[in-house]
Amino acid sequence: MISIKSSIAAACLILVFTPTSYGQEHPIGTNIEALLKLARERNPELASMKYEADAASERVVPAGSLPDPKFRTEWRDITRMGEQSPTLAPNRVGSTRYLLMQDVPWFGKRELKREAAEAASDAAKVRTASTWVDLASKIKIVYAQLYYLDQSERLTQEILDLMVRLEKVAQVRYASGLAAQQDVIRSQVEQTSIRSELIGIEAERRQLQARMNALTGRQADEPLAKPTQIRVLPTQAVVNFSALEQRAKLNNPLLRVEEAQIKAAEKSRDLAYRNRYPDFTLGASPIQYGNTVREWELMVEINIPLQQSARRSQERESEAMLSASRSRRELVSNQILADLYESIAGFDSERQSLTLTTENLLPQSELTFRSALAGYESGKVDFATLLDAQRQIRQAKLNQVKAGINAQMRLAEIERIVGEEL
Repeated sequence: MISIKSSIAAACLILVFTPTSYGQEHPIGTNIEALLKLARERNPELASMKYEADAASERVVPAGSLPDPKFRTEWRDITRMGEQSPTLAPNRVGSTRYLLMQDVPWFGKRELKREAAEAASDAAKVRTASTWVDLASKIKIVYAQLYYLDQSERLTQEILDLMVRLEKVAQVRYASGLAAQQDVIRSQVEQTSIRSELIGIEAERRQLQARMNALTGRQADEPLAKPTQIRVLPTQAVVNFSALEQRAKLNNPLLRVEEAQIKAAEKSRDLAYRNRYPDFTLGASPIQYGNTVREWELMVEINIPLQQSARRSQERESEAMLSASRSRRELVSNQILADLYESIAGFDSERQSLTLTTENLLPQSELTFRSALAGYESGKVDFATLLDAQRQIRQAKLNQVKAGINAQMRLAEIERIVGEEL
């Protein structure tokens, strides 16, 4: 009995503590969330930007710190008026002077340097966020392309199966003397063309999978599962320019980078004006005679800011750099809002096209095809008319797929501009 209980307990422990593979339960590629999580952890470009942001944050403390102090030693009268051979022993020379000096910037300069470094650090952090937003947008677009590529493959395969059935119908009619052999040949040619498209779809899938693997930091040839779901398109009330304009101004990473750079330029300008005032060097100096320190000296050194033309030039430079940063922010703001308006207009157009195709064009094309198929079977319609009807329904489904992927790509672009998911 004891052994049975022990075996059961051991089995339970194995089930509890054996690690489960996320990839086995949810293969990478089936949903967008897993891909985004993987990219955040493994994308080398994002990792590089994070390291640069960390490096920039470490510059803040040194920027606001005092310079390292300096120490000087002077050996005076090392021959004792010629009475001895030269020596550097402090107790045997005439006197030894020790000088400890500390450079001290003018009041407020250290704070300005520290604040400028903090602004640069903030800009580096925002650039990291901008890199992530761009990366996430690319992943969403490639994921949508993969999803709709699978839909296109399914559609193409359905059309191929349909053409196989049409070939059988044509063969039956040809055997009965009701149709020409050309109908059978045309159906076979159409099948060959469709199979060629399937080969192209597979090649495009491999390219997109390699691109997705690169974005998520995986090997180019690592397997990637087929997407199983696509994001639901938001309503018109959500994707509205007036509703998203303010969010873009507040959250767009590029605008936030420009704001941080303006702040850094302002601090650099203030520091350029503060350089009109001198810096100090303070020092203390004990003097040793023999084995005893008998004298103390204090020292104050001030640099004289006489090169005023150079300083005025530096001040004008800092003002110009600040004006350039402000103009660049205005340029980026205008471009962002223009891109947002364009993307929203494109999104609305693709969404309307998707709705129109799904609710009107596709049902009409299916009805036309069924009517043409019935007419061909009864001998009232020729095979060319049937092929035209088949191509219409095929084109309608392709338009549906195209509108869907374009809407998803527009949505990803809007989220990139806004700086957050809708």
